[in-house]
Amino acid sequence: MAEAPYQKIAAEIKARIARGELKPGERVPSTRQITQQWGVAMATATKVIAALKDDGVVDTKPGAGTVVRSAPQAARKSPKEPDLGRERVVRAAIAIADAEGLGMVSMRRVATDLGVATMSLYRHVHSKEDLVVDMADAVFAEQPFPEQMPPDWRECVEIAARLLWTVCRRHPWAAAAMSMTRPRVSPNLIMYTEWTMTVLRRLGLPVADMWYTHLSIFGHVRGLALTLQDEMQARQDTGVTHEEWMATEEAALERLLETGRYPTMVQLSKAGDFDYDLDKVFEYGLRLLLDGVEHMLRARELH
Repeated sequence: MAEAPYQKIAAEIKARIARGELKPGERVPSTRQITQQWGVAMATATKVIAALKDDGVVDTKPGAGTVVRSAPQAARKSPKEPDLGRERVVRAAIAIADAEGLGMVSMRRVATDLGVATMSLYRHVHSKEDLVVDMADAVFAEQPFPEQMPPDWRECVEIAARLLWTVCRRHPWAAAAMSMTRPRVSPNLIMYTEWTMTVLRRLGLPVADMWYTHLSIFGHVRGLALTLQDEMQARQDTGVTHEEWMATEEAALERLLETGRYPTMVQLSKAGDFDYDLDKVFEYGLRLLLDGVEHMLRARELH
């Protein structure tokens, strides 16, 4: 996930606050100063100030502008306040995401759960976006690859895909932390790419075919994993399970099928219940993809 310009600027200002260059009560750059210093539009500068407010690091005071927030006495570091470390911050954020979804992770929320001031987190993580990258990297480290690759290419690719799926099953938010178009550098996640591309390279595939194959498999896993996250969020928002939701739609579906416009769907509805199991969908889709790779390899041998 690439940072938007306003996020990068906000992170720079927060880093200056964390280093003590901007002290409590001092003014942060105004929107006009932001447009001049960073060469961005006024709308972007406005988003910078809003992001700083959302993270709880600044206040707007009449006659003074936007200033660095003074930490309340209870939030200031005391001898009893535990020392933070990057790993502790990341683990606290993971716990929030696992329980409530990635959308509930914020620097302020993590600081609250750790019992520290929000600004203390910026000594260990540059921004929320960097925190999310660290979170994804940490959970993918939970499922290491085998030390040696099996000789069969198909088994190798299945290992990589199932490891990715296992992590997303355990941490549904992880799929949203990955991107096919704007990936961030993550040592443990890039190992998935390294492993898969090594296997495909040994097959002698052209570079383009290697990438298309890798991205197709990655997209299959990530797409299903996003469904896990969506279902988790929907259940939290409504308190209704997937099965309960489907039951509420039965009457509407029956009325639609009675119009006669969907004869195939009518036949399927009479054929019995379908076991909608995402693990089975994952395995079925993976098998289809790898069957396609085998077909491509055989076609290359014939030529």
